[in-house]
Amino acid sequence: MNYNTCFQLLLALFIPCSGLCWGMTVRNLNFDQFALLEFKDRIAGPQNVLANNWTASTSVCNWIGVSCGILHKRVIALNLKSMNLRGSIPPHLGNLSFLLSLDLSRNHFYGHLPKELGQLHRLRILRLSYNRLNGEIPSWLGNLQGVRRLRMKNNNFIGTIPETLVNMSNLEILNLGFNQLSGQIPSSIFNSTTLEVIGLYDNKLEGDLPPITNAPKLEILLLWRNKLSGNIPNSISNASMLKKLELSRNLFSGPIPKMLGSLKHLEVLKIFDNNLITGSATDHEWSFLSSLTNCRNLRKIGVSGNPLSGVLPTYIGNLSKSLQYFYADECELQGIIPMEIGNLTNLLLLQLDYNKLSGLIPASIGGMRNLQGLYLSSNKLGGPIS
Repeated sequence: MNYNTCFQLLLALFIPCSGLCWGMTVRNLNFDQFALLEFKDRIAGPQNVLANNWTASTSVCNWIGVSCGILHKRVIALNLKSMNLRGSIPPHLGNLSFLLSLDLSRNHFYGHLPKELGQLHRLRILRLSYNRLNGEIPSWLGNLQGVRRLRMKNNNFIGTIPETLVNMSNLEILNLGFNQLSGQIPSSIFNSTTLEVIGLYDNKLEGDLPPITNAPKLEILLLWRNKLSGNIPNSISNASMLKKLELSRNLFSGPIPKMLGSLKHLEVLKIFDNNLITGSATDHEWSFLSSLTNCRNLRKIGVSGNPLSGVLPTYIGNLSKSLQYFYADECELQGIIPMEIGNLTNLLLLQLDYNKLSGLIPASIGGMRNLQGLYLSSNKLGGPIS
C-alpha cells in the first residue's frame, strides 16, 4: 500500500470520527444546558441575573457562575454564591455528570436536598451553607466518595448525623454547624485518616464524645454549644496535629485531661461553661496548666465558667510566650495571683474576674506592656497596678 492510499484511508476514518466526536460534544453541551435551564426556571432572583444571562442563544460555558472543562467543554463548576436566589434546589442539577464543584451558599434555598445530587460522582466540593435547607441530612451523601469539602452550616437540618458519611473516604472538611442536629456523634467521624476540620458546633448533639482512635490530619475540632456530656477523653491526644479545640458550652464533667499537653501544635483551647474540675479532691493547683506548658504555640486558653476551684500555680508563667488571651473568670479561684504571671509578656487580655482571689495585685502585671484588657473585679484583691 503506497503513501497516498494509506493517507486516504486514514482520512476516511478520521472524518466520520471527528464528526461523531463533535456531535457528542454538542449533544453533551446541550444536555448540560438543558439541566441548567430547568434549574433556572425553578428558582427566583430579584435582579433576574440568571434570566437575562442564561439563555439558549449563548454557550453555557459563558453563563454567569458556570465553568467548563477545557477539553470536553462539559460543566465542571457551578458557583452561584451570594446571588440572593430563592426556591428549592431542583433535581436537574444531578444531571451535571461532570460537575466537580457546586456552591449555592449564602442564598435563600429551602426544602430537602434532592436525592439526584447523589449521582454527582465526580463532585469534589459541595457548599450549601447559609440557606434555609431543612429535613434530615440524607444518607446518600455517603455515595459522594470523591467529595473533599462538605459545608452545610447555617441551615435548618434536623435528625442525626448519618453513619454513611464514613463512606466519603476523601473528606477533608466537614462543617455542619448552626443546624438543629441531635443524637450522638458517629464514632466513625473520629476514625478518619483524611479529615482536617470537623465543625459540628451549635446543634443539639448529646452523649459522650466518641474515642478519637485515628485522626492523623485533624487540625480543627469545633463542638461548642451542644449537649455533649461525660469526660473529655484522653484519646484526644491521638489527634496529634490538632491546632484548635473548642468544646465550650456543653455538659462535660470530670477533670481537664493532662493529655492535652501532648498536643504540640495546639493554638486555641476553649472549654469554658462546662462542669469541669482540675483533678482529684486533693489537687488544689491547676495541674493541667503544667501539661499545657508543652504547647509552645498556644495563643488562647479559655476555661471560664467551670467549678475548677483551687489556686493559680506559679508555673502559669511557663506557658507559651505566644499566649495572648487567658480567660478564667467564674472559676471559684482562690488564693493569690502569682507574680510569675508577669512572664506572659505577649498577653493581650487577662480575665480573672468573679472569683475568690485575695491579696495584692502583683507588680509584675504592671510590666505587661502589651496588655490591653485586665479584668479583676468581684474579687478581694488590693494594691496599686504600676
